Amino acid sequence: MKRLFSFPNPVNEAAARCVALGVVVMSLLALITSWAWILVPLTYGFLARVATGPTLSPLGQFATRLSGPRITAWQKFVPGQPKRFAQAIGAVLTSAASITWLAAGWSTARWLLVPLVVAASLEGIFGYCLGCTVFGWLIRSGLVPASVCAECGDLTKRFAAAGYSITAEN
Repeated sequence: MKRLFSFPNPVNEAAARCVALGVVVMSLLALITSWAWILVPLTYGFLARVATGPTLSPLGQFATRLSGPRITAWQKFVPGQPKRFAQAIGAVLTSAASITWLAAGWSTARWLLVPLVVAASLEGIFGYCLGCTVFGWLIRSGLVPASVCAECGDLTKRFAAAGYSITAEN
């Protein structure tokens, strides 16, 4: 049971970006067509990914087994904890949209998908995870213990890997 309710660490960046692109497509389809029912699989997917990683998420399975491994340009492994945090933000947004849809209608609920489309587009298209950035800020501010993800709190390793030198004089 513990294995079922776990999140991969590290995470293949290609699979994460493919999931994000799937979220963008589903969200835009809902917004363009006014098919509010798309909130159901969107919300389920985020909740499933937070709870079990890709295990119980159809989109997660597609991304980790089929699409992610085939996109060689995006292959790199990143810490899992920030990705789980980002999925949790998506779960909150889609859950709120679903509840709003049931309580106030689609015309109100649809606006909760806009920040989701923006964040998922940044991740899927540019590889910039907004939730991961916020997670790093939470670690550096002390709200999340650094022991949760040592790499997340120390950006010098990421900058060094990208070819930038970070010193006290910079």
